[in-house]
Amino acid sequence: MHYRSPLANVRGLGSAKTGTSHWWMQRVTAVVLIPLSFWLIIFLDLSLKAPIQEIVAWLAMPLNTIAIVAWVVAVFYHSALGLQVVIEDYVAAEGIKIIAVWTVNLVFIFLALAALIAVFRIISIG
Repeated sequence: MHYRSPLANVRGLGSAKTGTSHWWMQRVTAVVLIPLSFWLIIFLDLSLKAPIQEIVAWLAMPLNTIAIVAWVVAVFYHSALGLQVVIEDYVAAEGIKIIAVWTVNLVFIFLALAALIAVFRIISIG
């Protein structure tokens, strides 16, 4: 069963075929963030209660480092995807929409890099 007209099939008009992957990536990152957020909660709890040497030792363990780095990457990617959807839904002017999406992506890349550098600098203290 085809829903497009023969003329649309010939012209190739229809879905841009990017919405489905975008939607799936939002769901995948949301699910991945659930268990990774427990590592962040443990890290934040440790940061408030433990001396710096214990925090550095905990973060220097490979599993903990990987989990925190994965959380940083996933949370900033998930946030960028979400804000892109909001911009695409609520900004009418095409030029402003493109600039806003690019700005959001660049800001989140910068913030993710800053967070990753902070994690690795904490590890290098020990």
